[in-house]
Amino acid sequence: MAGATGRVLVVDDNKVIRQLIRVNLELEGFEVVTAADGAECLEIVHSVRPDVVTLDVVMPRLDGVRTAARLRADADPWTRDVGIVMVSAGGLPDGAGGPRGVDAYVGKPFEPAELVETVRRLIRRGPDQQPDADAGTQAAAASGGV
Repeated sequence: MAGATGRVLVVDDNKVIRQLIRVNLELEGFEVVTAADGAECLEIVHSVRPDVVTLDVVMPRLDGVRTAARLRADADPWTRDVGIVMVSAGGLPDGAGGPRGVDAYVGKPFEPAELVETVRRLIRRGPDQQPDADAGTQAAAASGGV
């Protein structure tokens, strides 16, 4: 379904993965901005004002779990309530439930359609709605995707 609207901040230290996610989201009509790690994400998030942030778990300087925690603790309600998707090959961090404050989890390798649908769902949720209580348990088992 092309013609989606929304801005996504893609955060991953692997340039190839960043570009792969970017292209798949742009093909579906999303505006995409990228950052190489959590520290860069926090530097630009207020000016970018994304609807959704995708975070790799393992990154230099500031990992995805700590970045998500800082986003949730931000004074700006837009940033504090932004949709957060963890995208990682490492499995669920912090045990089976995933990190607190994360709305969804997509495993690497991922199916592009799964990532797009996850982003679309979080944008439809809207910034004024709190993350699902069980969102951390929504781990998707990727099956031979990207």
